[in-house]
Amino acid sequence: MKVLISGTAAAAGWPAPGCGCVSCARIAPGRRPTSVLLGGSVRLPSAGPLPPGYRASPGPDGLTITTPGGRRVLYAPAGPPAPLPYEAREPAGPGAALDLVLLDVLDRPARLGDLRRRGLVGERTHVLAVDLDHRVPTEAELARRADLWGVRAVPDGTVLDIGEPPPLPAPPPRRTLLLGGTRSGKSAEAELRLAAEPEVRYVATGPSGDGDPEWLRRVRAHRDRRPAHWETTETADLAGLLRSTGTPLLIDGLGTWVASVFDECDAWSGGDGLDAVAPRCDDLVAAWRQTRARVVAVSDEVGLGVVPATASGRMFRDVLGRLNQRLAAESEDVTLVVAGRLLPLPC
Repeated sequence: MKVLISGTAAAAGWPAPGCGCVSCARIAPGRRPTSVLLGGSVRLPSAGPLPPGYRASPGPDGLTITTPGGRRVLYAPAGPPAPLPYEAREPAGPGAALDLVLLDVLDRPARLGDLRRRGLVGERTHVLAVDLDHRVPTEAELARRADLWGVRAVPDGTVLDIGEPPPLPAPPPRRTLLLGGTRSGKSAEAELRLAAEPEVRYVATGPSGDGDPEWLRRVRAHRDRRPAHWETTETADLAGLLRSTGTPLLIDGLGTWVASVFDECDAWSGGDGLDAVAPRCDDLVAAWRQTRARVVAVSDEVGLGVVPATASGRMFRDVLGRLNQRLAAESEDVTLVVAGRLLPLPC
């Protein structure tokens, strides 16, 4: 079935008339509001009656249109989270994959991961980004996110044949190391990298926050923005996880892992305790090198700040800095995050 994509922007278009934001100032020639014609008969979005043989099924994921030939198209605009939690929805089973998904992927990209988890998006499902606007700063950033998520951000005027399989996405890097300072945006970027995966294990290496209200607020803020269907593991056994799991891992972060190892080894005063830290780092690097899982790890860039005033602070800085270097040498992708901007670090 042929599908004409006449427009892919939000209702106001991109750029939005009268908007002075940098995103709307940059985009040229611009995108028209989302308008998709299915088989020459049905236009989305539309509230009008369907031609004979078409069937509309609204649901928590959006509006599903079934064509006379049995093709199934889901239009999923932005909106409030579905009332049924992601983790409560069962997989749809074999043969349930949709033919085409028109998704506001800038709204909640984790919805795509949930659709994949439930079997509604498969290898033959075309996934198109629609309702686009200045929530993304540039067309280049849109293309980057589309590649991360396995989505197509096609130009207005594109014609698709959804009977043909979509192009295969490029495989993501297996090991990604994201470095940055405090509040640089590195954790948010790590979550963005894995947002559309059907399964993710979020590995929290820091303390739970018990007894520290400020830290507890930070932990809750991280937890609340993570997709509901992600699994969370609180552990310092990173090497064991890297060796045993095939599920994509998001490790946040290596700085708190080094701090926990210092605690376990009683290394803050140096001496034998500090000597015991080195084998733990060696084991982590070896597991990172051999892992078969996709892994995104967050770490603090310690080489740009002031020299710590204490001996224990300097030891911690040196251990983490060396660990960052060793993991970077074994990573396909290393990126420095500064004020939310990405600076890839080529080998």
